[in-house]
Amino acid sequence: MQMNDPSITSQPAAPLPPDDLQRDLKLTRQETDPALPHIGLVGDTYTLLLTGQDTNGRYCLIDMHIPPGGGPPPHRHDFEESFTILQGQIEATFRGKKTVVKVGETVSIPANAPHSFTNTSSQPARLLCICSPAGQEEFFTQVGVPVSSRTSPPPKPDKATQAAFIAKAQALAPKYRTELLGP
Repeated sequence: MQMNDPSITSQPAAPLPPDDLQRDLKLTRQETDPALPHIGLVGDTYTLLLTGQDTNGRYCLIDMHIPPGGGPPPHRHDFEESFTILQGQIEATFRGKKTVVKVGETVSIPANAPHSFTNTSSQPARLLCICSPAGQEEFFTQVGVPVSSRTSPPPKPDKATQAAFIAKAQALAPKYRTELLGP
């Protein structure tokens, strides 16, 4: 089977475009920057470190705080996603196969592949998530709720709030090239 090689070295050599002086360096300090958005979603807290606006749409970078038992339900999406574990561990399910991913390890999820992850340990996990191209952070902002810090838990929803969240997530998922596969 021939693999498509989309890397920059597979492209014809061409002069680099000029520096875009409209774009500035972006520095984030996730522990102390009060302007960073912290989004509560499915019991987890996601801090948006770099958005598509910061990277010209090329990728987004999200600091994820996953409490014990936390993590998203099964889903898939039409963009690349990777997680580097900074603290704790998760159990990643990829196409039905479970793999434990520990501190210092990185997992890459190909576009369109069904996956989920769960923090099966008794300690919080911290992940850096990259989605390429950007856009997933916009979905999180639309369906999640603002919380005060990187480790603040989202409020526990009552049944009506949970039902409204599920309906909203299902309605918005196609716009963000995402398919929700389970509860």
